[in-house]
Amino acid sequence: MGLLAALPVAATPFVPASDDQVLERLPYARADPVQRELRAMRIALARDPGQLALAVQLARRFTELGRISGDPRYAGYAQSALAPWWDLAEPPRQVRMLRATLRQRMHEFDAALADLAALIAADPRDGQARLTRATVLQVRGDFEAASHDCAALRSLASELVWAACAQSVTAATGQLRTAYATLAEALARQPRASPELRAWVLAMLAEMAGRAGEPREAEAHFRAALALDPTDHYTLGAYADFLLDAGRPVDARTLLDGRLRTDALLLRHALALAAVQAPELAAETEQLRARFAASRMRGDRVHQREEARFALHLLKDPAAALRLAQQNWAVQREPADLRILLEAALAAGDATTVRGARDWLARTRLEDVQLARLAR
Repeated sequence: MGLLAALPVAATPFVPASDDQVLERLPYARADPVQRELRAMRIALARDPGQLALAVQLARRFTELGRISGDPRYAGYAQSALAPWWDLAEPPRQVRMLRATLRQRMHEFDAALADLAALIAADPRDGQARLTRATVLQVRGDFEAASHDCAALRSLASELVWAACAQSVTAATGQLRTAYATLAEALARQPRASPELRAWVLAMLAEMAGRAGEPREAEAHFRAALALDPTDHYTLGAYADFLLDAGRPVDARTLLDGRLRTDALLLRHALALAAVQAPELAAETEQLRARFAASRMRGDRVHQREEARFALHLLKDPAAALRLAQQNWAVQREPADLRILLEAALAAGDATTVRGARDWLARTRLEDVQLARLAR
């Protein structure tokens, strides 16, 4: 579901004490027109921070860069651009939508939902707010409420966007194969959809097929999605997980070589190294240990799922993994969150948590071959 509003989670942005404090410079190549444009926009906004239109434009650009790259710093840059309006009880509408998006990425779900509720109350036909709220609600496991927002999108968004929203909920509530077939048919009817939209839906289909135990279809969809958008952070991570589950760590390592900037992709690369007992594993393990420690020092708890996987599979510490997985499960409840919770509980011998995970599977009728194997 992380793809549904194209809003993968990002880390909590750090706000500097003064405008003069330099934290880290964006990668800047003089010949890169995108970075030149962003740099010019930042300079112009720094001269006059009250330029609402420019601030919104810059924040949107940073938000999209964060989505594609998975780099949490872009969320901080976006928030900084919106600083004059960020704490207002009634910010301008476009600022409120961006604030909700960024709060969702920071796992500040209650605050994000409050912003989205205000947007929808003011304009019930706000399709972006509906889609984003459906995303947040599904991440939290509130499938009934998410389905209402998806249904509202039928008259507000394109068929493919509406179908993706609705079938994502259907796939999580006991009708996985029906959802897959329906979404695949919707995609086939939209050959002229934008590459970004097609890549998003293909990645969603890939995850559905993987959960249904159809590896050939899953891999074909992952490859097609990455052919359209080869740098998408979310799809790269999901495909790497698929390859690891398939017993193909060498392929997972090859996929992620040179893409280790983010904690999530570095973790998967390290898991691939562990599977083949590569000598580089020790260095990457220490790098991950340092990164997660730095996140804790910043008060950033966004990557608890990844840290739980790190503790269980690389540090071999089931107790720490279970604690992190439980804290993560209290915030978000996607299939991957349930999986690490169940894996850690089984490894730690926590029968109560195992029963709770099995109850959740039974109650939601969530279908996933890996979760079913673990639950047995």
